[in-house]
Amino acid sequence: MDVNRRGGLTGVHRWLLTLSCLAVTLVIASMAALYTALPEIAADTGASQVQLTWIVDGYTLALACLVLPAGALGDRYGRRAALIAGLIVFALASALPLLLDSPTWLITARGLAGVGAALVMPSTLSLITASFPPERRNGAIGLWAGVAGVGAILGILGSGILLEYWSWISVFVGMTAAGVVLSIAAFTVPESTDSARPAFDPFGAVTGALAVGAIVVAAIEVPARGWLAPVVLVAAAVAVVSAIAFVMIELRVAYPLLDVRLFADRGFGSGTAIVALQFLVGFGMFMLIVQYFQLIFGYRPLVSALAMAPMMLPMVTISAFAPRLSERIGLRLPAAGGLVLIGIALIALGGVGVDASYVDILWPLLIMSTGIGLCTAPATAAIIAGTPVAKHGVAAAVNDAAREVGAAIGIAVGGSVLAAGYSDRIAPALPRLPEEARGPVEDSLAAALQVAERAGPTGQPLADFAREAFVYGMHHSAVALGCLTLVGAVGIAIWAPGRRRTPEPAAAVPTSERQEQTVAS
Repeated sequence: MDVNRRGGLTGVHRWLLTLSCLAVTLVIASMAALYTALPEIAADTGASQVQLTWIVDGYTLALACLVLPAGALGDRYGRRAALIAGLIVFALASALPLLLDSPTWLITARGLAGVGAALVMPSTLSLITASFPPERRNGAIGLWAGVAGVGAILGILGSGILLEYWSWISVFVGMTAAGVVLSIAAFTVPESTDSARPAFDPFGAVTGALAVGAIVVAAIEVPARGWLAPVVLVAAAVAVVSAIAFVMIELRVAYPLLDVRLFADRGFGSGTAIVALQFLVGFGMFMLIVQYFQLIFGYRPLVSALAMAPMMLPMVTISAFAPRLSERIGLRLPAAGGLVLIGIALIALGGVGVDASYVDILWPLLIMSTGIGLCTAPATAAIIAGTPVAKHGVAAAVNDAAREVGAAIGIAVGGSVLAAGYSDRIAPALPRLPEEARGPVEDSLAAALQVAERAGPTGQPLADFAREAFVYGMHHSAVALGCLTLVGAVGIAIWAPGRRRTPEPAAAVPTSERQEQTVAS
């Protein structure tokens, strides 16, 4: 890909950046697009609160498990090829609920869409980093990270618009159409591969996927079943054994899926932790807030999406200059400061009640988006800077894996703690209800409100009690996520690098190693 003499950007660069941002927006938006539709899905399909969590988390779980091997495959066989294949799989899987819409099939379809998304995410970032001139790379990464950060809000907004006029099925129609259009457009960008074409590491891929999947399963089941439940203990054991096996394999194979020695670099290691933590608390909270707007405030899906839209402005604005700020003062201050802001916002959200106003929710959300913008883009830039250009596909996959593992655990923790808190608080009301109403009321607030509505005026006490039970569970989730973020901020303040006094010669990669095999499309 040609660069002009001044190191500027060609039209091909701009198109590549635009397409990559659109593709990553689709993948991230799809993670949150169903949030506004969860009450309607619960009402139409009879999905329980736990099944609703899996409908959302099935996507992020598959994405988190497979994004690392998908990034390695893209490096070896072509990043554009991985992008196109991923978009096609994503589109086909998103079309599946148009034919089969039971809770089990919805979970299955979302898992398959996550497989496609795992191919898309690392290819978008690695195409940028492998093609852009070094002096423009951090700016492009900052824009990519900012777009990825607001992708969840755009997904909520887009689904809200669709739900205003059609049913929740229209969300899947929109995702299918977007996947088809972008897969066609992806044929227009140049191909990019790792010229070394290292052998694929199947054992690392399997053990890594098992470790991630088991961690997420344990996180989902702990709030509902307790730490000593057999499924939790088995999942935790599988996670630990698989993680140890993964590290041992990666230290011994000639061509590791992920060179775990990279984590010895403070920028790479702390950047990965920052991205994971930010997505963990962000997606965990988004899932709760959207349901709060719809079920407590009574907002329509579009209104609830618009209520979250103000978060985009500080997030994108700060992400544009945050990487340059971290270049001047180091990663430590913006990252730790951003996490502190996120933690404060979450604890503040944990204090809202059933009678809260929109302003009571808005100001913590704005503080939270400021913190996200301050820490996410610099962390992504630090991850990319810690690897040679030829391995940027794997570096991008590490960044994406951190995002998706964090998001999957955050959705699991947020949704499961909410479900456990709701079930615990609603339990005293169940014996006084008819037998046929107990199951729906225990499953979710959306179903409880339907039961109360059918009962007429006599159902109002049940509706009020169910709303209080929901807020009770939400309080526990928000405070837990907020405390976790503040503890993480302390760790990042110690771990992340500060301002570097002199450029490190080791960061420079020999020209021969930096060369990419680029084939015009």
